Amino acid sequence: MKANAKSAALAILAIATLGAGWSHVRKPPELDAHRHTRQIIMRYTFSRVENPIIVLGDSITEASTLPRSLCDHALVNAGLDGASTASDLGTWLMGALDGKRAAAILIALGTNDALQGRTRDEFESDYRSLLAQLNAATDRLAVLGIPAVEVGGRMPPQYQAETMERIRAFNAALPAVAGKGGATFAALPPMPAPHTIDGVHLDAAGYAVWDAAVLKGVSGACSRS
Repeated sequence: MKANAKSAALAILAIATLGAGWSHVRKPPELDAHRHTRQIIMRYTFSRVENPIIVLGDSITEASTLPRSLCDHALVNAGLDGASTASDLGTWLMGALDGKRAAAILIALGTNDALQGRTRDEFESDYRSLLAQLNAATDRLAVLGIPAVEVGGRMPPQYQAETMERIRAFNAALPAVAGKGGATFAALPPMPAPHTIDGVHLDAAGYAVWDAAVLKGVSGACSRS
């Protein structure tokens, strides 16, 4: 009974993690509404620009303050709170692009997969499918490493350790997944301690490392003629 109760508590925590700042669990209709609103906003943005550089990710991406442009390309934040590799982000992003092509797309996913207890096989399979879909929208794909989670906020030590075990496995798989999917792998350097505000979402020090890795990961678009 104790084991079942503990598993249930961790499952509830996983659902809450990269949602609205861990303050409450969104109901599916609210998640769907946010997903739809974000897609509309991106579609408006893409209608005004040509050959954007896109950063596709979860709430870590959505909450970032990346520059609005890079080497004469619009830099578009395509973060979606709560997203994982199983969130069908390829269809979501392609709908917003509405036939336009991107100069580069960097994918920053995996934290929610780890928090939700997904297996390495599930993660790899969904990541490969996403890369295959996005290859139709750009000639330059990049895959970013997954940041570490910390003990803090609602992240207790045992859950942090279990989540980090999955993150390490996912990060070990990413270079090969990227290579087979026609993408480059952008490693994420070690983060300072601490680097989060709640165990998961990045603080200023964490974003300093994350932003630099993202910009380096998409910088290849700047050297293309």
